[in-house]
Amino acid sequence: MKGKRLSLPPLLKRMLHSTLFVLISVWILLSVLVFVFQNSFVFLPTKSLYATPADLNLPYEDISFKTNDDLNLHGWYVPAENPDATLLFFHGNAGNISQRLDTVEMFRSIGISVFVIDYRGYGRSEGSPSETGTYRDAEAAWQFLINDRNIAADEIIIFGRSLGGAVAAWLANKTTPGAVILESTFTSVNDMARQFYPYLPTRWLMRIKYPTIERIAGINSPLLLIHSSDDEIIPYHQGQILFNAANEPKSFLMIQGDHNYGFIESETMYLQGIKNFITRHMRQETTLSR
Repeated sequence: MKGKRLSLPPLLKRMLHSTLFVLISVWILLSVLVFVFQNSFVFLPTKSLYATPADLNLPYEDISFKTNDDLNLHGWYVPAENPDATLLFFHGNAGNISQRLDTVEMFRSIGISVFVIDYRGYGRSEGSPSETGTYRDAEAAWQFLINDRNIAADEIIIFGRSLGGAVAAWLANKTTPGAVILESTFTSVNDMARQFYPYLPTRWLMRIKYPTIERIAGINSPLLLIHSSDDEIIPYHQGQILFNAANEPKSFLMIQGDHNYGFIESETMYLQGIKNFITRHMRQETTLSR
């Protein structure tokens, strides 16, 4: 005798179908929003400048320079006295250069001149941000230091924090700087999207890539990776993955504190680690002569 097939009551069936329909609709809607508006999720520019280096009594030059697609970008050149190097600073995805003055002041305190720029669409820079655009901006900033300031490539440190680390890694593939520092950097935008939206097919949705993990193996300059074990936005293990994929010579500096303020909370360790790295890789002749 065949067993009876269990059947759900009509009302429960309708409720289940309605719930499933709502869940699928929400999933599709979120997928469409992420695909269409991802520029707004990734880039969070601020136009107004809240301060200048003069507010911290730092000498500086207001710099305007052009990209190869004819946009005017804005930056500040903050010289150090008898600098050991010039650091080209690429900041994260939010705000603008006026919110990075604490870092600029810290770098200058250890004898490094700083050229900090705003990507297109940020601060006083023209245009609208995009992945390709930030690469063009980085290349234009590099060319400004090389051609307009006559600074030798081996005297430049390419530095990137958070999203700026992905930009810095791209530029370091195209050039041969004296050193590269990547701080609080992700492996790729897709890896970050999977972290925040694990229920969405991010692999097919993300038009913005920033594949740092693919670029890091092409960096042949001395490399310092900095990451906080407490980073609540970009997981610490992504910094470790980048380090493992990188070429020698390379160093890893673990700091403490959250994503945005770890470098301040770990200031002594942070600056000492950077100083040691520069001494080892950019002051070798000076060190030997002493």
